[in-house]
Amino acid sequence: MTEAKIRLYVDQALAAGQPVALDEAQANYLFNVMRLVVGSRVKLFNGRDGEWLAVVEHAAKRNGILRCTAHSAALVAPPDLWLLFAPIKKARTDFIVEKAVELGAARLIPVQTRFTNERMREDKLRAHAVEAAEQCEATYVPPLDDLIPLDKLLAGWDPARRILWADEGLQGRAALLQAAPGPWAVLIGPEGGFSPEERIKLSGMPCVTPISLGPRILRADTAAVAALTIWQTTLGDWL
Repeated sequence: MTEAKIRLYVDQALAAGQPVALDEAQANYLFNVMRLVVGSRVKLFNGRDGEWLAVVEHAAKRNGILRCTAHSAALVAPPDLWLLFAPIKKARTDFIVEKAVELGAARLIPVQTRFTNERMREDKLRAHAVEAAEQCEATYVPPLDDLIPLDKLLAGWDPARRILWADEGLQGRAALLQAAPGPWAVLIGPEGGFSPEERIKLSGMPCVTPISLGPRILRADTAAVAALTIWQTTLGDWL
């Protein structure tokens, strides 16, 4: 048998000897696109049981069965870091979700701000999160919440979770984050920035830490990557 090169997320329990039934989309990907056959090996993960090696036992056009043979990697959960982001143009929102998974966000929360005017498909974004986890060899897929108004989210916010606010009003030199470890969230605004009312609300919350992302105004998707990187290199699992 050749070494498994394909990773697949499945929403089923994984354990030694466990059979895993494939749906039509998964079967099409493995057997028609990737040309796997009976006896081929696949890496499986479900976000709960780590990663498992599996062997193809049945391969058909619309279904298939894999069987788990060995535990290949333990579940590695990311740091307790959430990403709060306003949806922007479709391809750029897809980019934010993809890079957030790669950079180790534990939860993704899209927020409706005053200047948010882009629609989003939660099911499509969840699929992007799964694909990103498959590609970057993560064993955890962060949940993606339904869109929520920012003011509603902040009204019920637990102050024990600090918010790293990428504040375009602090345009200047990017600073290293000086803060204590613990549960955090990164907040990225829409293409039009935050409204004056939102800025007042955020500025008045003791749990919010505003931060500059440098001397240039970044696009929202770039800002998400920059802010997550700053947090990870200061308080996260990149240390």
